[in-house]
Amino acid sequence: MHVLYFHQYFTTPAGSGGTRSYEFAQALLAKGHRVTMVCLGDSRNTLGLEGEVGRGIRRGEVDGIDVIQFSLEYSNYQSLLKRASVFLRYAAGGVGVALKLDYDLLFATSTPLTAGIPGVFARLLRRKPFVFEVRDLWPELPRAMGVVTNPLVLGALSALEWITYRAATSSIGLSPGIREGIARRSRVGQPIAMIPNGADLDLFEPGRREDLNLPGIGPDAFVAVFTGAHGRANGLDAILDCAAELKRRGRSDVALAFIGDGALKPALVERARSEGLDNCHFYDPIPKSELAQVLGCVDAGLMALANVPAFYYGTSPNKFFDYLSAGLPVVNNYPGWLAGLIEEHDCGLASQPDDPAGLADALCALADAPEGLKTKGKNARRLAEAKFARRHLARRFVGWLEDTIVERQEASQVPPTALL
Repeated sequence: MHVLYFHQYFTTPAGSGGTRSYEFAQALLAKGHRVTMVCLGDSRNTLGLEGEVGRGIRRGEVDGIDVIQFSLEYSNYQSLLKRASVFLRYAAGGVGVALKLDYDLLFATSTPLTAGIPGVFARLLRRKPFVFEVRDLWPELPRAMGVVTNPLVLGALSALEWITYRAATSSIGLSPGIREGIARRSRVGQPIAMIPNGADLDLFEPGRREDLNLPGIGPDAFVAVFTGAHGRANGLDAILDCAAELKRRGRSDVALAFIGDGALKPALVERARSEGLDNCHFYDPIPKSELAQVLGCVDAGLMALANVPAFYYGTSPNKFFDYLSAGLPVVNNYPGWLAGLIEEHDCGLASQPDDPAGLADALCALADAPEGLKTKGKNARRLAEAKFARRHLARRFVGWLEDTIVERQEASQVPPTALL
C-alpha cells in the first residue's frame, strides 16, 4: 500500500527531534509499502533535500521515504498567532496534496490538531481510509495550561477535534489518558490503539561514565540530564528550584544538565546566572546519534512537566523512553502513568509536583547509593526491552494500518454524513 504520512516535525536520526515517524516509516518500507511524508521545512533544509524550492515546496527522497516539504519557517520562539498561521498554512497545503496525490491510506500525527485536517478532507471527499494519531489532547492541554483562553478559539478547536476524531477510520493514542480522550469524542465502536513512544534499543544503550564529555561538568560529579524542549509545558523552573535547594544543602557534587532549546531557554539561563546556580549547565540541541552517546555516560534522566493534571496520563514523552534505553534511572516530578511505571519496575524515583526539596531528595538518594543506582539503571533497560522496544511498536503500527486497509471495503459503504 501507499501511505500518505503527515507529520509537521518529521526528522531523521541526524536531526535533534523525535524520530518516531522516521522509524515507523522505515518499518512500512521494510514490509514493502510506500511512504510519502509531508512535513515542514525552513531555510536550514535539515533533511538535506536537494533541488530548488518550487512554489514553496521541496521534494526528494530521504532514506527511501518520498518527502514533500513545505517551506514554512517555524519555531516555538514565535508568537502563538504566528505559529497558528504556520499550522493553518501547513494544513491548507496538506489538503491540496491529499486531494491530488494517488495513495491508499492517509495517516496524520499531531500535534497540532490541525495536522489532521488533510485527513478529514481525504475521508469525506475521496473516501480514503484515514488513521489519526494523537500525541497530545487538544484543546484540553492548551486550555489547562492557560495558553489558549479565548472561548471562540477554544470552541473552534473543540469542534475541529470532534470532526477529526469522528472522520478518522481508526485512531492511535500515545498514552492511556490520550486513548481515553479520543474515545470520549469518537464514534461508538471506533477502533483506537494505544501505541506509546518507544525505546530505540539499537541507538541508545548504557555506556561508560568515564566517557562523558559535557563542558563545565567535572569527572566526579553525579550528572542528571534533561533533554528536549525548554517550553512552558516542561516546567523547568521546578528543576532550577531543585538546583537552588541542592546549593543550600551544599551538594556541589550534583550537576544538572539541560540539552535542548525552546522559548523559555533564555529566561532559564538568565535565572541560573543571576541566582548563581552554577550546578545548572545548558547545552544546544544535538543530533540523536550524539545524544545517545551522552545519555550512555550520565547518571540519571530528568522528567519534568508543568503541574497540570491533564499531563499526568495524557503525555508520552520521547525522553522517558530514551532514558530507559540508555539504562538511566529516571527522576520524575509529577504523578501519573510514568510515575507508576517507575515505581512498579524500580527504575528510578518519583517526587511530587512543586516540591523542590522532594526532587532534591530523590537526586541525592541516587547519588549516595551507587549500587542502588546501578540496579535501577539495569531495571530501566530491562523495562525498555520488555515493553517499549521501538521495533516491536513499529510492527504493531504497521499491522494497525494494514488492518485498516483490509477493513476499507466495509468502511467505504458508510455514507459520508454518517462518519460524523
